[in-house]
Amino acid sequence: MENEVVVKVENVSKNFLLPHERKGSVKGIFTSMFSKATKKKETQHALKDISFEVKKGEFFGIVGRNGSGKSTLLKILAGIYQPTKGKISTSGKLVPFIELGVGFNPELSGRDNVYLNGAVLGFSTKEVEAMYEEIVSFAELERFMDQKLKNYSSGMQVRLAFSMAVRANADILLIDEVLAVGDADFQRKCYEYFNLLKKNRKTVVFVSHDMDAVQKYCDRAMIINDSRIVDIGQTTKIAEKYFKLFIEPATKKEEEGSQDERWGDGSLKIDQISSNVNDQTVNIQETIIANNNVEDILVGIRIRSSSGQPITGTNSQFEKVVIPNLKKGDTIKIEWKVPNIFSDGRYFVDPSVAHGAGVKIADWWDEAQEFTIRKNRPLPYPIDPDIELKMIASGEKE
Repeated sequence: MENEVVVKVENVSKNFLLPHERKGSVKGIFTSMFSKATKKKETQHALKDISFEVKKGEFFGIVGRNGSGKSTLLKILAGIYQPTKGKISTSGKLVPFIELGVGFNPELSGRDNVYLNGAVLGFSTKEVEAMYEEIVSFAELERFMDQKLKNYSSGMQVRLAFSMAVRANADILLIDEVLAVGDADFQRKCYEYFNLLKKNRKTVVFVSHDMDAVQKYCDRAMIINDSRIVDIGQTTKIAEKYFKLFIEPATKKEEEGSQDERWGDGSLKIDQISSNVNDQTVNIQETIIANNNVEDILVGIRIRSSSGQPITGTNSQFEKVVIPNLKKGDTIKIEWKVPNIFSDGRYFVDPSVAHGAGVKIADWWDEAQEFTIRKNRPLPYPIDPDIELKMIASGEKE
């Protein structure tokens, strides 16, 4: 049932009381227990009137800045917190990949904790024995399983907990930034696991700051800011809104047309952009000017169809090209050479330039350039690669 709703959140709010009364002595702590004086407390509104639905088999992303309420929401879904107001309903077995390692005993060895955590997840001793080698291999902890857990690093503990959790037979998985704890090889394993989840149509609620992962795996995403939902929808749109959270409204560029078409902090500016199309490539050139001294620069590009659907994109980090640091007044000129595998139609180019390792958007310019492809092959697909067809055998039926 493709449209079956398995997670339903209705008007959920969550408040925390933050006491501000200070005790300067042991006597003060003791006497305050019996004091009738009004204690100073502040109410923190962690979530405000949150409502959304997740359908069966959907990979649903939740993004937002630190402190926006993402993890609080995930803990409410997991049953760790109870909402102050509102209602949560889920259908099926739910396994949270949050607070990984809760229930581990630091005085026991890694091996003993595997059996302990396996029992918590509902596995028998024989079942844990059958999967033990696979668990340890996935966590990459073969040399450390007889050491006490208290001697593990935090990353090692989470890797072991994650390796255990992926064995649980769950209908709904809640995943909170588990990819941040491992090296590149472990992250690759996590991504492979995500691909398996999508293939098996598992329902996943995924909280992350990694917009590339959100856009790659999530069917839809939701952005939260200041404890409220900003928007729910297509992941590319949500990713753009996420980056805009880091731009102060007063510093957004006011170019011709809508502000939404171009935005950023203005430290770098895409000054000129042009495109040239031939049978083999689409060549896009752009000039970037530095309005301030800027380091850790990343340039990116996205190409969309006339309907707005993203077709392809990349950035300097993916292409392993290092952009030099710039001083105020410096300019650089870059060129993108994209293989011309596009079908007939009109396409838009969305260039961007960022700094601070890609976190701070300096200039994002939607539809800065456009180009048209004419191949006289009206394929019903956005790309038209050079596919070769050959007859390699033929024969008559005897």
